[in-house]
Amino acid sequence: MKKTQARKTDTDKISNADGAIENFKAVCRRAGLRVTLQRVAVYEHILGSKEHPSATMVFEQVRKKYPEVSLDTVNRTLATITELGLANMVPGDGRAKRFDADVAHHQHFCCVRCGKIYDFECAEFENMKLPRHIREKFKVLTKTVFVQGICGKCR
Repeated sequence: MKKTQARKTDTDKISNADGAIENFKAVCRRAGLRVTLQRVAVYEHILGSKEHPSATMVFEQVRKKYPEVSLDTVNRTLATITELGLANMVPGDGRAKRFDADVAHHQHFCCVRCGKIYDFECAEFENMKLPRHIREKFKVLTKTVFVQGICGKCR
């Protein structure tokens, strides 16, 4: 969060979450997908998580409310949510795929010891100009920066 931005109140967060869930439902319907309780629960979990959860992490939480949900359902739902543009898969180093419902432009730092992923913003990364030979040969759809190191807690 930028220091110049006001902190969101709990009411703002609830209102924004409700709006995001309604948007999720609308996007699913437009895509011809049924809005199931399990799909909504998976999206709610990644929306409310700052941990960039893996499918297994989401499964473990959603299963508490919906014991009949399978890991396969969670995996397919996360793939669908990503395809719909409502979440991003966090780039990684070969570990389990992690998901982020914050689709605004930002970068990620991953601690190689504990695996925690931190969001950060860096204008220089966002405005990075790609080499000419890449711009001429390819149509770039997205640029992603993924930084690895050791976090302050693990140092």
